[in-house]
Amino acid sequence: MQFTDLKTQYAALKASVAARMQRVLDHGQYIMGPEVAEAEAALAAFAGSRHCITVASGTEALLIAMMALDLKPGDEVITTPFTFAATVETIVLLGCKPVFVDIEPDTCNIDASLIEAKVTTKTRAIMPVSLYGQVADMAAINAIAVRHGLAVIEDGAQSFGAVYQGRRSCALSTFGATSFFPSKPLGCYGDGGALFTDDDTLAQAAREIRVHGQSQRYRHTRVGVGGRMDTLQCAVLLAKLERFDWELQRRAELGARYQRLLSDVGVEQVVVRPDRNSVWAQVTVFVDQRARVQAALKDAGVPTAVHYPIPLNRQPAYEHLCCPDCTPHAARAADRVLSLPFSADLTEADQDRVVQALADALA
Repeated sequence: MQFTDLKTQYAALKASVAARMQRVLDHGQYIMGPEVAEAEAALAAFAGSRHCITVASGTEALLIAMMALDLKPGDEVITTPFTFAATVETIVLLGCKPVFVDIEPDTCNIDASLIEAKVTTKTRAIMPVSLYGQVADMAAINAIAVRHGLAVIEDGAQSFGAVYQGRRSCALSTFGATSFFPSKPLGCYGDGGALFTDDDTLAQAAREIRVHGQSQRYRHTRVGVGGRMDTLQCAVLLAKLERFDWELQRRAELGARYQRLLSDVGVEQVVVRPDRNSVWAQVTVFVDQRARVQAALKDAGVPTAVHYPIPLNRQPAYEHLCCPDCTPHAARAADRVLSLPFSADLTEADQDRVVQALADALA
């Protein structure tokens, strides 16, 4: 059993992936070839956003979004400590200060009710993370941003395809950023990412920043980065988009089935709010004595992962920037979360096996 089954997915898409990649090999435009614009149009239409700008990774997406917003050293960005390091490292790379807000203990997403108390005269943006495939409470977050004149950057690295109050993740705020890392709900075969926005000026800034700040060849109008997504990776995404609607439906079915099976054996799970869904980037449960449970599952042939074992405000690189003990729910979640095998191609038999092995381990 694999934690994320990419081999079965590839077998279903092999002919389309090969044809798409062959076209790139034939025309030879490996950087900013026609598949880039084609993928951007398809992704924008899917998300419901005016603009999509593909970039080299989800990390670059966050960095370019903040650069397009002209964030400066000393500016504060409110975010969550319970996320992958990329969320915060991009803030710090620009000389900005991350301000950490605790999470909702049942969803593990940032607690919107705690954000406004952290707004200061130096606050420039809020960066919620839509963790595990479920969108954060963007309506409440956007309302706070409007009251204080702040930008909102949704880190949707795990939630592309998810729906919140009738709208797609990454098309809910000033900027939406996602990752196409291979194991994501929509992934390529290397690194890749995208930015989404309805703002024409910000979209143009992001497009220039990703090509070293060029408004035209060798005319550099702003500081930029080498942040382009390869044409070959865009070709892979185009092939995968052909199956994506089916995968989202299958993820929903398997996610709901996991919820039922886990509830039947009394396992505490991450909650999905009724006004949104999840694309189940991870199926995550809460367990005590996690190391013992993981070892038992490993012995039973069930792979697991922990997303994430140490909150970022307790990481050596960042703990000096903000209070390491001010987010108790994040600290408790970090001790208890455990992610189970999942993909759109997971079989129900393997799902049953996972749940039974977990029930045995907990017993």
